[in-house]
Amino acid sequence: MKAAFNEDELRVIGKHTQFGIYGGEDTEAVSYNYPITPKENMLRMLRGEKPLWVPNQTLENNALQPLVMDDARARNFGGKDWFGIEWEYEPLTRAAMVKPGTRRLDDITNWRSLEFPDLRAIDWKKDYKERYEGKISQDRLTYFIIVNGFFERTADLTSFEDAFCYLLEEPEALTEFYDRLAEWHIELIKIAKEYYHTDMILFHDDMGTQISTFFSPQIYKELFLPQYKKVTKAAHDMGMYICLHSCGCIGSLMPLIIEAGFDAWEGQDSSNDKKAIMDQYGKELAQCTLFVIPADMSDEEAVAEVHKRVDELGVSGRFACRLKDEKPDRKVDLAQELYRYSRIRLAETK
Repeated sequence: MKAAFNEDELRVIGKHTQFGIYGGEDTEAVSYNYPITPKENMLRMLRGEKPLWVPNQTLENNALQPLVMDDARARNFGGKDWFGIEWEYEPLTRAAMVKPGTRRLDDITNWRSLEFPDLRAIDWKKDYKERYEGKISQDRLTYFIIVNGFFERTADLTSFEDAFCYLLEEPEALTEFYDRLAEWHIELIKIAKEYYHTDMILFHDDMGTQISTFFSPQIYKELFLPQYKKVTKAAHDMGMYICLHSCGCIGSLMPLIIEAGFDAWEGQDSSNDKKAIMDQYGKELAQCTLFVIPADMSDEEAVAEVHKRVDELGVSGRFACRLKDEKPDRKVDLAQELYRYSRIRLAETK
């Protein structure tokens, strides 16, 4: 039996910086009197050991998305990304999409005409020193966000319609392009480790609609699996974990995501049966998620929703979340409730 929860664990002992990601601003957050560091707790979850509580990544991870990366700046605010694709910011969704009518590459067989950015030409050391040095909490796990993975990059360059056609008609050209793209991503992962001292990579590549995947598992196996194996091996060889962010209903791809070597999956709650996936694959693949509590939920409903998520996913010991409460004046602190309830429930389980 693990040590029981003590309310003194939620005593505030300091403050730390939470870095803005996806266009958000840096904020200050409180640090609590946890029995172990948030980093060790998150690592236990990733290693498949039981954490003491469900990690709340919003407060307990250092999330880094340096804006010296053209991809990050374009995806968050609009403008041109690393490959010259024009993005347009949409205020209603607070996100950017490829500008309508943009077509950076007319034919995937001409991918060699693309200029791959020289990552070493960027002054990463200066960026780290000016924005992050001395501010990164050492007792929290640090993860580095990479957007625009293999499929996303193909669609952004050519359009979704043509990307689907290329999957069927141009597998050789795609494989050659992905070979080069994998090398380039591995170089970026090296930079994340070398300059930002990263513990985990969050690699974005959405692969589905609300009801199904964009393509069959066979296409994934033939075109994407070999590339992901290179990327995950590189991260592991550097002593890092790697999580795949992939939205859409992609439950049928779970065995291949595991085979690819990902340690965790950050997926979309509204299009997946997360409990069924956890029950079947949780021992081999951890789950991370953006856990949003709507503003129209009452305090009682919100607390019940937190408890449900812990009971369904958290007690597995293979679940972490970015908790976001959209009601600013809520009377109950849901971050504290997530900690308290999951700490009690996980202490009850072996």
